[in-house]
Amino acid sequence: MSSDRRRLWTFALGLIAGAAVAVALLALVGPIQDLLPEAGTQSRSDEAQQIIEDSYFRPTDAELLENASINGMVERISKKNDDKFSHYFDPATYKRFQASSSGEFSGIGVTVTETKRGLRVAQVFAGAPAEDAEIGVGDLIVGVDGKSLAGVSADAAASRIKGPPGTSVELTVIDGDTGKRRRVEVERANVKVPAVTGRIERVDGRKVAYVRLAGFTRGAHGELRDEIEKLDRRGADALVFDLRGNGGGLVDEAVLVTSIFQADGPVVTIEGRARDKKTFDAAGDPLEGIGPIAVLVDGNTASASEIVTAALKENDLATVIGTRTYGKGVFQEVIPLEAGGALDLTVGEYLTADGTSILGRGVTPDERVEDKDPSDGDAVLDAGLDRVGAELQAK
Repeated sequence: MSSDRRRLWTFALGLIAGAAVAVALLALVGPIQDLLPEAGTQSRSDEAQQIIEDSYFRPTDAELLENASINGMVERISKKNDDKFSHYFDPATYKRFQASSSGEFSGIGVTVTETKRGLRVAQVFAGAPAEDAEIGVGDLIVGVDGKSLAGVSADAAASRIKGPPGTSVELTVIDGDTGKRRRVEVERANVKVPAVTGRIERVDGRKVAYVRLAGFTRGAHGELRDEIEKLDRRGADALVFDLRGNGGGLVDEAVLVTSIFQADGPVVTIEGRARDKKTFDAAGDPLEGIGPIAVLVDGNTASASEIVTAALKENDLATVIGTRTYGKGVFQEVIPLEAGGALDLTVGEYLTADGTSILGRGVTPDERVEDKDPSDGDAVLDAGLDRVGAELQAK
């Protein structure tokens, strides 16, 4: 056989083999298509899930696919809009979140802010289990009972840490100073977290009220007002208001706290695509005779704390001292799903008293002071005391 005829023969065999393979493939596609629902009866995502359940080479879990689908939607829109705060709670996580928020569970005595890797410790309360375990401000909790917290919402992560008092939880902690990773077992306890603490400080012989607000929980504004009035009766001529490590809380409490100092005018405006625009004004009846005010902030001052800080700064009611605040600028709503689980979804943005968005930017302090070595005293507090002391002398 000549070489030309051999090539033609090989080419023909190739065509026959190719046709055979194509026929075989079509023979497989036909039966699969027969199993699919009629066009237009399902959404693309439902159709894709059905195909995976029916045709994937290994058995699949329908709920696993549903959770992955919803989580993927939330992650996609969050990434597109640079939104770090929207999350999906699968049914198990949502149930745990509800239990941890009901008062049935206890914790380790810290406040935290959310990061990509886990939870950054913002405050550690005196006598709490976290303090006994030598967990400090700035440390990063990246794992709970061996499971990573990367990409997990602060609410969901916190619910993993909480549990019945007397039980233990294993935390993976990265030291905020050295970067060293360690595992530590912490026993949960019922931790009484005071919303407000206060004392008298002295500057050049003058009394100054120092008040720290831990969070904007229900009724916090009343406790704060009572503490300031108590210190005023003891002769305080000025106020240092500490919001460092305060991760926020209820918006209406932020308005009421601001109203302790601000007589009228806007405090915050909230708006969202499916939410009516609403401006919250000061409630009136501010305290009189407080004197100069310094507000202390840091990178863990977030949400409702930023609303108050911005209002006091923009209305020239206080001097803000510390480092730039967190820059949350949006609010979320937990929306339960009828089939189980919930969406912790960012539904709107809030604007400060003068209409500024702080999303991703935070509130810039009037005087930047960073406490680089807490073991050597509190540089930010000292700066706040110096500021109000100078204003008292100038009067």
